[in-house]
Amino acid sequence: METTGTDEVAPEQVYADHALALTRLAFLLTGSREQAEDAVQQAFASAIERWSTIEQPAAYLKRAVVNLAADAHRRRRRDRVVTERAGVLAQVVTIQPELDEMWAHIRALPERQRAVVVLHYYEDLPLHRIAELLSRPAATVRSDLRRALHRLKKAL
Repeated sequence: METTGTDEVAPEQVYADHALALTRLAFLLTGSREQAEDAVQQAFASAIERWSTIEQPAAYLKRAVVNLAADAHRRRRRDRVVTERAGVLAQVVTIQPELDEMWAHIRALPERQRAVVVLHYYEDLPLHRIAELLSRPAATVRSDLRRALHRLKKAL
């Protein structure tokens, strides 16, 4: 492992060892690949300026990424409030459901419940049609939907 001093690790080595894990962390916090990559880049850029004073680079960078992700959330919230105050409908429409915050909760549902929720709310199918598609009794589909909504309500 390359070092710049007696026990100081080179920034390049820290980047090679931790960039991917930091990007994953940022993605989980922001829900956006672009914001995650930006947060990691900003964290490393700010760390480089004071690299010789940082005792634990990995811990420093992890904390920086968490703070930058929180900043991004605050910015989005602030922008949403400003937009709402301006009288504009502040509704974010996403093409990729993975970017929707609710989608994370839906992905956590059991497979059958998730299928019912997606088909009913994202595809606008009636429950009897979902029952046909899934080859399940209509009463079971209704129960799956009720259970899924209960889990989502608890999660939110």
